[in-house]
Amino acid sequence: MKFYEIITPRVPKRILLFIAAMAWTIAGGILLTRGFIMVIKNPDNVIYILGSSIIGGILFFILVFSQISRKHTERIMQMKIERPGAFSFFNTRSYILMLVMISCGILLRLSGLVSQAVLSIIYITMGIPLFLSAFRFYYTGIFYSRIKYGQIHGSFLNIL
Repeated sequence: MKFYEIITPRVPKRILLFIAAMAWTIAGGILLTRGFIMVIKNPDNVIYILGSSIIGGILFFILVFSQISRKHTERIMQMKIERPGAFSFFNTRSYILMLVMISCGILLRLSGLVSQAVLSIIYITMGIPLFLSAFRFYYTGIFYSRIKYGQIHGSFLNIL
């Protein structure tokens, strides 16, 4: 057995779904909080900022994040190992994408190249789909046994 396999914390798949849900909730919450703080500090175009952010966030959820969260929950449910690593709720590609997105957000904020109003739109627009996607993980974790044994078909989350 390799060293990294020995030190890797292992959890049941159901717990992995809740870890993923918490990670997506925290990421979405951080972005929403930062975005709303920027809006509060610069309340000039609140209606425009919030309106465009909410519309953009919902569209981004429907068109992109809903499919991403569905793929991740399906991948977790279909893992052959019953106790995967605690950090395997993402695949390598998703971790790289997350690192790039976080880095870009930090660089945009620190560079000053983008106004606070635009940054608040970006943060809120990205926070909404992350936060909404977390609910798929919570739902799948809560109803894990029923989903695993085929007792729940076509849940409302498959619609999203």
